Amino acid sequence: MNLTDMVPETWRGPLGAELGKPYMTELGSFLEQEYANETIYPIREHIFAALDATPFNEVKVFILGQDPYHGAGQAHGLCFSVLPGVTAPPSLKNMFKELKEDVGCTIPNNGYLMPWATQGILMMNAVLTVREKQPASHANKGWETFTDAVIAAVNAREEPAIFVLWGGFAKKKKKLINMKKHHVIEAAHPSPLSVKAWWGNKSFSKINDQLAAWGKSTIDWQLPDL
Repeated sequence: MNLTDMVPETWRGPLGAELGKPYMTELGSFLEQEYANETIYPIREHIFAALDATPFNEVKVFILGQDPYHGAGQAHGLCFSVLPGVTAPPSLKNMFKELKEDVGCTIPNNGYLMPWATQGILMMNAVLTVREKQPASHANKGWETFTDAVIAAVNAREEPAIFVLWGGFAKKKKKLINMKKHHVIEAAHPSPLSVKAWWGNKSFSKINDQLAAWGKSTIDWQLPDL
């Protein structure tokens, strides 16, 4: 699997030499075998869906996830999001409850977050693929190096962005971010395991407050019913 050719055009320049490194070839070979012999999520065409939906120069907010959903039909390349018709997983339900309390959104009948991606929110996991029902099965295969390079590429831009780090794993990426130029919002993870600390974090209003302070258009968080 030639991963370099699959990376969306707007990201190839910013990622530069990263795409030609040996680990990308090795990761592509590993994935070729995995897709041939196992049930892997998301489908091949959705591996880089986050980068596809939010072009490099349009990134205003970067929400970092950890590992794709590993249930049937859930993962489609945007962290926390599921395809229309798929029940929202617990973390996403907790996000919706916080959205309602924080900015007054009504809870939608779906968990499809693409409307956020098209407004400039890059929603990317640190690992972009997973075996069915085997969480973290594709960790430490090279994805983390690649996605760190994506963080570094956004960090290197002149244009500031908001990095949203939910949970301990995401917060470790803070060291990759220039805090003088960009803005970081940290909170607990919306998972049921840490939800008591998640409630009331107001990440969504904080994002819009910062965008407004920069003179950028704010995010319409309300998702349509489908």
